[in-house]
Amino acid sequence: MKDNQSKWKISLNKVPELTIFFWIIKVLCTTVGETFADFINFNLGLGLTITTVIMGIAFFIVLFFQFRTTKYVPGIYWLTVVLISVFGTLVTDNLTDGMAVPLELSTVVFSVLLGLTFLFWYLSEKTLSIHSIHTRKREVFYWLTILFTFALGTAVGDLYSEQLGFGYLNTGIIVVIIIACVFLAWKFFKLDGILSFWIAYILTRPLGASLGDYLSQPKNNGGLGLGTTVTSAIFLIAILAIIIFLAVTKIDTTQKGQTVATNQTMEGKKNVFKQTIAVLCLFLVVGIGGYVWRNDKIAAQTDSAQTTLSGQLTDFAKIESDMLNKVNSKDFTSAKKEADDLEHQWDTSEPKLRKIDGTSWTKIDGTIDVVLAAVRTSNPDVNHFKTALNNSLNVINKVNK
Repeated sequence: MKDNQSKWKISLNKVPELTIFFWIIKVLCTTVGETFADFINFNLGLGLTITTVIMGIAFFIVLFFQFRTTKYVPGIYWLTVVLISVFGTLVTDNLTDGMAVPLELSTVVFSVLLGLTFLFWYLSEKTLSIHSIHTRKREVFYWLTILFTFALGTAVGDLYSEQLGFGYLNTGIIVVIIIACVFLAWKFFKLDGILSFWIAYILTRPLGASLGDYLSQPKNNGGLGLGTTVTSAIFLIAILAIIIFLAVTKIDTTQKGQTVATNQTMEGKKNVFKQTIAVLCLFLVVGIGGYVWRNDKIAAQTDSAQTTLSGQLTDFAKIESDMLNKVNSKDFTSAKKEADDLEHQWDTSEPKLRKIDGTSWTKIDGTIDVVLAAVRTSNPDVNHFKTALNNSLNVINKVNK
């Protein structure tokens, strides 16, 4: 029995201590999750499904080694975070782009899954503290929670920045303000530390995604135009540098014999429960209120008599026709510029067009993604590019009639 217990017991905490470096590298990882997924999908031209399979396999392999360790190892831990960030992003993207699942539904589903994970974790272990991840069971709960935070953060970020038209920069600013408010509530108004941590952890996902999109997207699409390759490289180098620093200094490692009190009095538990309910209610009111307000604003800008996308897609058909002409003349440089214009106009029009006919919009969006992937590969295939453009044009013209 003792041997069996020791097999499932880990002597040291398996996760890092909370330092400023934890939050810096967390945001860097979430940014890479957004840009690296796009890099593999579009620049390498592997497509969403294959990219998801590859990153899923890589994640589970690294997670296996993370479970095999008996203490916190910076390199393995943060590589797991990077890969779970990419994989969590791709899970949501597959639901949205591959299965046409509305972002509203994805947000609700992942919120429920995250809530249930927290509930079962607490009922089983009587704590949600990351200072006590020293058993296999707690580590399973920990990584399952992180997976759902990335998937949920992706859904929420895409919902507000793209579908509701807030944009990458504005969404990022809003998230920063909320995180700052949580920090002040913890610092000066005694908001529970564990509750504060998980709120901030969830919110850093849309923050990192917004930052990644803002840096990588073309300038005419509201970004800085660095591209997914440059952005991913910059952040991966920064992550590597911090990991090396942490591995050498060990400033985020729990020392042997160090203990952190996790037990709470009954009064303390009641107080945390009240705070949790209050925070959930606040986020529901603000989140749903903001969604309804923005949705109504988009609806007001949409012709109430317009029930289909007929006649609304002429500009997109023209852009793709021009791109096809550029491809036929083997002018890929101009075709790529046209692709940036197509993406910009499509994303800008998303709130309105999606409001009119979400099903048709999703179908067209999928064909445009294929076009963008075909033109942005390092070695564009003329025949593949023509096929992607013709397919997209056929869908757009059919809906536009």
